[in-house]
Amino acid sequence: MRPTLLAASFALISSLAQAGPLPPPARAEVDALLTALERSGCEFNRNGSWHSGGEAKTHLLRKLAYLEDKNAVTTTEQFIDRGAAKSSSTGKPYLVRCAGAAPVESKQWLAARLAAVRAAAPK
Repeated sequence: MRPTLLAASFALISSLAQAGPLPPPARAEVDALLTALERSGCEFNRNGSWHSGGEAKTHLLRKLAYLEDKNAVTTTEQFIDRGAAKSSSTGKPYLVRCAGAAPVESKQWLAARLAAVRAAAPK
């Protein structure tokens, strides 16, 4: 194996070995996002069906557990992109609809909430 390929392989294996549950700061952000969704009064659409924020939170927590088991997330942004933005079975984007407003993609809704969570964090 060439040295650069060997080094790249080692780096990838090392990064996967360190993955697992989200680090505590990222987990706190994900929990804050999902609690905000649950309490928002907004509806969550997946695969053409609307669900309550509480149902959405339950679903997204299952997806988070799956991603953690696969060592596929280490940041809040990765959770949003890989688990909370679209259906893993159909590829259709998830939507959030609040108080009669037009639905927006969940990725956009969650990113806005993440910015608010981070802005409110102690400096």
